[in-house]
Amino acid sequence: MKKLSIGIIGAGRIGKIHADNLLRLPGVEVSIVADLFADDALQEWANARGIAQVTKNSDDVIKHPEVDAIFICSLTDSHVPLIQAAAQAGKHIFCEKPISMDIHQTKAAIEAVKAAGVKLQVGFNRRFDHNFKRVREWVEEGKLGDPHIIKITSRDPNPPQENYIEKSGGLFMDMAIHDFDMARFLSGSDVVEVFARGAVLVDPVFAKYGDVDTAITTLTFSNGAIGVIDNSRQAVYGYDQRVEVFGSKGSVSANNDFPNTAEISTSEGIYRDKPLHFFLERYNEAYIEETRKFIESLRNDTEIPATGNDGYQAELIALAAKLSHRLGKPVRIAEALQLAEEVRV
Repeated sequence: MKKLSIGIIGAGRIGKIHADNLLRLPGVEVSIVADLFADDALQEWANARGIAQVTKNSDDVIKHPEVDAIFICSLTDSHVPLIQAAAQAGKHIFCEKPISMDIHQTKAAIEAVKAAGVKLQVGFNRRFDHNFKRVREWVEEGKLGDPHIIKITSRDPNPPQENYIEKSGGLFMDMAIHDFDMARFLSGSDVVEVFARGAVLVDPVFAKYGDVDTAITTLTFSNGAIGVIDNSRQAVYGYDQRVEVFGSKGSVSANNDFPNTAEISTSEGIYRDKPLHFFLERYNEAYIEETRKFIESLRNDTEIPATGNDGYQAELIALAAKLSHRLGKPVRIAEALQLAEEVRV
């Protein structure tokens, strides 16, 4: 089996996670890592993993003659030019979400990938969660009949720092985009209309940047189903990640993951530990699985499980949600791009 050589651009927390997950897989090597702030500490980290080269220049990764695929884990505003350059160099691409903050730029990146005939996977890791994947399988198998209602709860344990809020793109693009993708994934249908309401209830710092920290988004799907997503930047009891699909033949739900299944019952009540507190704990296995699936699709030339179009559609829903929140009315997906030009979102 020929070894697949991987390059990584962006060696922050998520880039390092992907590197470690790649190195778990047989027949895979990480040949080079690029990061603008590469230093002795990063070199030491790479040496401990047998990664041959560390550089500050992303071009070194793109032009590396042995690299088959590139993981783009850098800042969002660098994604599109890196995708375009990697595609032109004939490299397959894994890119963290979102592809960009500009839907037109995202489309340009996808067109570059298509023209080059390479594969692009977007980092929607929740598709690979063991619970959510099983919900999708039951929907696909027809166990629930026709989906009628999709409910998604997604609440972070703590709000991000102000310097992150300033550049995040807002709750709908940064946080809820995972849920917009999950809604399409679970329903098996595209979204045709979005109605979103948001508020600042956690920390006034969000208002400073024209953002919200609490939101309800309702979705109408092309198959007639209705979706409801609730988001909060702060759930004091931990990372709250739940879904439910209700259909004509029944319903299926997936609840939070907990550090254990122990439960104590006393005269004072029944108690158990809080849900897993951090997204890296909650979705650790999902990160591993999405990496494995990407490598598998390269080896077997099979379909990518989270495509560039999936990234585009989730961004389009996020754009419609931002518009809906600002305008106070439902926004049809087909009208979102034109409406965005008129109101300059």
